[in-house]
Amino acid sequence: MRVLIVKTSSMGDVLHTLPALTDAQQAIPGIHFDWVVEEGFAQIPSWHAAVDRVIPVAIRRWRKAWFSTAIKAERKTFQEAVQAQQYDAIIDAQGLVKSAALVTRLARGIKHGMDWQTAREPLASLFYNCRHHIAKQQHAVERTRELFAKSLGYSKPQTQGDYAIAQHFLHKMNTDTGQYAVFLHATTRDDKHWPEANWRELIGLLSQSGVRIKLPWGAAHEETRAKRLAEGFDYVDVLPRMSLEDVARVLAGATFVVSVDTGLSHLTAALDRPNVTLYGPTDPGLIGGYGRNQVECRSASRNLTDLPASAVFELLVSNL
Repeated sequence: MRVLIVKTSSMGDVLHTLPALTDAQQAIPGIHFDWVVEEGFAQIPSWHAAVDRVIPVAIRRWRKAWFSTAIKAERKTFQEAVQAQQYDAIIDAQGLVKSAALVTRLARGIKHGMDWQTAREPLASLFYNCRHHIAKQQHAVERTRELFAKSLGYSKPQTQGDYAIAQHFLHKMNTDTGQYAVFLHATTRDDKHWPEANWRELIGLLSQSGVRIKLPWGAAHEETRAKRLAEGFDYVDVLPRMSLEDVARVLAGATFVVSVDTGLSHLTAALDRPNVTLYGPTDPGLIGGYGRNQVECRSASRNLTDLPASAVFELLVSNL
């Protein structure tokens, strides 16, 4: 059986889809998946053993020059890749009009998705041959697991979902690095940042732990902040620029992780690493960290400036 998945973004949403593949792989021996995903996240599906082919799409980039000659050529190549295979099932787990109209509609096979009442954008359901009612009041991982089960005809397991990607990194890990923690200090929204003074206080509280601290970054201003956080601490390493796979490898070997609300926090959960995630204005609710040893640390005022380093340190001591 060959199935096409349409789940293009964001990083957290793509990661939240992985346990559904594991369920299907266990329920239907010999099942194979192709996956359409935004080019920036194309590495993620390849980490799962059930995925044969990753088909990158660049809707975000294409929109900037949709009718240019170069973009039209890329879109044509993408369409040919999507239509090269007749699929037994196509599952649109994105639930958006743009994914349904620009991707799912093109593919060859019976198209499945959420119905009018439960799709993220109800109009997207008009592009599906089979529409499934997936209750909204459950974690995003469980919603996707239910969608796959109903689309492919098996009972959704009652056990916690398994991302099944940690083993991808096990044979690549360097066991000589000693114990270390990773601090995911970078996020795209200013109000989701934890103050630098708090990060530095937490680093100081860990001075006697014997654990090194690694600070990844993805943009120049994040590198500059990482260097400020590390200043004066000889047990803190500012990492070089890394690919997503390289960051995942570092996370996979971490003793524990402290993170703000960001896609890499979901990656930490997918890699089964202990993680304390700091939440301010956002409510983890149904889209927070999913997995083992995932601890939420929330500011009562919903303002991260009011979350003291001592509270985070106490959580680390008591949970990790």
